[in-house]
Amino acid sequence: MTNKKLLLIDGNSLAFRAFYAMYNQLDRMISHEGLHTNALVAFNNFLDKIVDPMAPDLALVAWDAGSGKETHRGKLFPEYKDGRSKTPEEFKEQFPYLREMVMLHGLRNYEQVGLEADDIIGTYSRLGEAAGYSVIIVTGDQDLTQLATENITVNVTKKGVTDIESFTPEYIKEKFNLTPAQIIDKKALTGDTSDNYPGVTKVGEKTALKLLSEYKNIDNLYANIDAMKQSKMKENLINDQKLAFQARELATILTDATLELPLAELEYRGVDFENIVPFYENLDFKQQLAKIKALRKSGQIDSTKDQDDDVRFVPLTENNLHSITMLGSKVAVHIEFVGDNYHDGEMIGFVIGNPEIGYYASRDVSLLKTDELKSVIENEDVLKNVFNVKAQLVLFKRLGLDLKGVNFDFMLVAYLLDTVANDNVLSTLAQRFDVYLTPDEDIYGKGAKFAIPTDDHVVLSHITSKADGLFKLENPAFSELNQHQQTHLYTDIELPLAFVLAEMEYQGIKVNPEYLTEKGKDLSERISDIQSAIYIEAGEEFNLNSPKQLGVLLFEKMGLPVIKKTKTGYSTAVDVLEKLAAQAPIVDHILQYRQLAKLKSTYIDGLLSVIYPEDSKIHTRFLQTLTQTGRLSSVDPNLQNIPMRSEEGRLLRTAFVPSKSGWKILGADYSQIELRVLAHVTDDKNMQKAFLNGEDIHAETARAVFGLADDAVVDPLMRRTAKAVNFGIVYGISDYGLANNLGISRAEAKNFIDTYFREFPQIHEWMNTIKDFAREHGYVETIAHRRRYLPDIHAKNFNVRSFAERTAMNSPIQGSAADIIKIAMIKVNEALQKNHLQARMLLQVHDELIFETPVDEIDELTEIVTSVMDSAVALDVPLKVDAHYGDTWYDAK
Repeated sequence: MTNKKLLLIDGNSLAFRAFYAMYNQLDRMISHEGLHTNALVAFNNFLDKIVDPMAPDLALVAWDAGSGKETHRGKLFPEYKDGRSKTPEEFKEQFPYLREMVMLHGLRNYEQVGLEADDIIGTYSRLGEAAGYSVIIVTGDQDLTQLATENITVNVTKKGVTDIESFTPEYIKEKFNLTPAQIIDKKALTGDTSDNYPGVTKVGEKTALKLLSEYKNIDNLYANIDAMKQSKMKENLINDQKLAFQARELATILTDATLELPLAELEYRGVDFENIVPFYENLDFKQQLAKIKALRKSGQIDSTKDQDDDVRFVPLTENNLHSITMLGSKVAVHIEFVGDNYHDGEMIGFVIGNPEIGYYASRDVSLLKTDELKSVIENEDVLKNVFNVKAQLVLFKRLGLDLKGVNFDFMLVAYLLDTVANDNVLSTLAQRFDVYLTPDEDIYGKGAKFAIPTDDHVVLSHITSKADGLFKLENPAFSELNQHQQTHLYTDIELPLAFVLAEMEYQGIKVNPEYLTEKGKDLSERISDIQSAIYIEAGEEFNLNSPKQLGVLLFEKMGLPVIKKTKTGYSTAVDVLEKLAAQAPIVDHILQYRQLAKLKSTYIDGLLSVIYPEDSKIHTRFLQTLTQTGRLSSVDPNLQNIPMRSEEGRLLRTAFVPSKSGWKILGADYSQIELRVLAHVTDDKNMQKAFLNGEDIHAETARAVFGLADDAVVDPLMRRTAKAVNFGIVYGISDYGLANNLGISRAEAKNFIDTYFREFPQIHEWMNTIKDFAREHGYVETIAHRRRYLPDIHAKNFNVRSFAERTAMNSPIQGSAADIIKIAMIKVNEALQKNHLQARMLLQVHDELIFETPVDEIDELTEIVTSVMDSAVALDVPLKVDAHYGDTWYDAK
């Protein structure tokens, strides 16, 4: 046996064992961020006690790529692994950290679609043996003992993950009186309840061992079945012969699969002590941190990184500014700022450079204004790599500079590649591409512990590593984007849109604080009056903002019928109170109180607190990489959710005014854009006809679902019902959901939906087709090929799977509407510049764009905006835009 060692670890099996090894400590093993860590602690113990001391030459942790359904076993036996209990959420949340832990311990993670971890291990074990390695397999599953040979030992965990039983061919013979190959035949006879496939009826392990002792394998057993004396067992063996051979195939681990990762690339690298420290700190692994500290103190491990891993920078001063011109035609540039809000966050340093020439960094951001740096920053021909281009654009604008030539924004590219696993944090996003950067928290701390290090070198080294990382990320990220056929989404939509949004945010929208203050006083008086009325009706005073106290009053003291309960008591949600309003005046007063109190706290007080004193404006931030549909979100503050249902809410828009005297606010919004998109993507001729003829789509739908004549008058109730059906269909609504929305029976709702699908048959056909597409590909796309991945589309849980199916139907509609408004914003911005208008775009609110404009430009602006928005994207039905203007945002609507 050779001294060269190949270690193969069954990741899923060991992780599962690790989770339950410390399951009784689940509730107390939680990090400061709320992450359960029981599996992580146990798995780390296994790596520390078993793997690290072994110091193998090659090492790999194999993971299942999915549920097993897409493997040859799932195709052979569709019920394979059915019936397994749902993975606990506390376990699932630890999986990403388990993989990072493996990487930091110097091992490769590997998974491959179509293969289970067993097959990956089986194939590598034979490759390793053929290459002269002594192979050690570690698993929690005895099935892998079939792989044992003179050069392959299978270590099976007995208790937890560190108590191990070693299976060699000799030990298997001694323990079971079987050869490794006969383990497969044993499973052929017994089946496997954990993997949910049957063997021979009434044949258990004891009977299987007896049969194999006599017949050696099932081929020989069935060759001699006729000579076996008549018995119930013989009858079962004959009846279940097909099942036995199927079970043997299911139990056989592949040893000749085609693997994408060469054996030579499994080199064990040892523990990365520099990067595992912040990882342990994040998980609150105090014991492991103490151990590393002790090893460093004793000199057993080095306390610094190898110089090759240290990205160096040159401190930039006025004396060496001339060297900036040597950087060439491509640089990474990054301004570091405090907090999330780049509109007012303190700028604490910057870096500019590339791997070829080097990086220049300084804490003095005023150097960016010098001619030497300005000539690079504002040079379109010098390509720039950045993270969060919109933030960088605004930061440069604050310095009076225009950042030009941006080529690669890793944040935008990462978002397009995966809208689900996206936290907008450079260090975590970079790990997808095996680029490991120190998290900001490790340098600056978090929350109350946040502090900028006094050592400039620490800050500038950290910023420089980000810039260098952007070069390492560029090629793999762009390559994957190209494979997804989404490069055009980045170059034609998301990147140019970031420039438009940066300008909108930087301009801000002016607010009248006096109006808000007066409105706040009025609301306070009304809230006080309503509160007094509630106390009189209740006969006592109580905490109106306490759901528990309110529930006791309404349902116990006043005896109102209980509609819904929660884990902590009675539900007092809005939908519950609305159903009770007719039965007691106090409930209507409570609803009014909540509405006015929210307007006062969230909107009046909230808006007043974020007005910038320098310009009396609000500078919201539009999050471009948050939603899974591609929609923009507004934060700090959210100007997209100012209430529209109530007049009180709508009046808040009166506070938003033009920034210049004699100017107006103009709003332009798409009419029924999602239904127009629905008509386009489904190619439903009946729905398209209504839009092509300029008819009221909700009235037309009402005539269809109520069976009215083409020229029949539709009353408001019918139109409301049809509108609910129209938009409900877009969101994949069920008869139960529609019944709830309209206050009708499920039978009536089902009849409406069935009639709708008869009248618009291609919509129904498309809905089935798009669900099939999602099941086959794992994602759906918009008209601009924006993808939304649906990991739950094959979930066993009906509710989870149904939600994924509804998402599959809705995302192409909502996402395409988002694509259209984004394209329109880019084109409108170009048109404003081309026509040299003073008017500027200020806000995007769902399907509406808000502008401020001089009075003498209103007609021209209206014509330009409506024509550009109408023609932003060519659909099979016309887009329709309505434009209005006024002295305030409220008047413009």
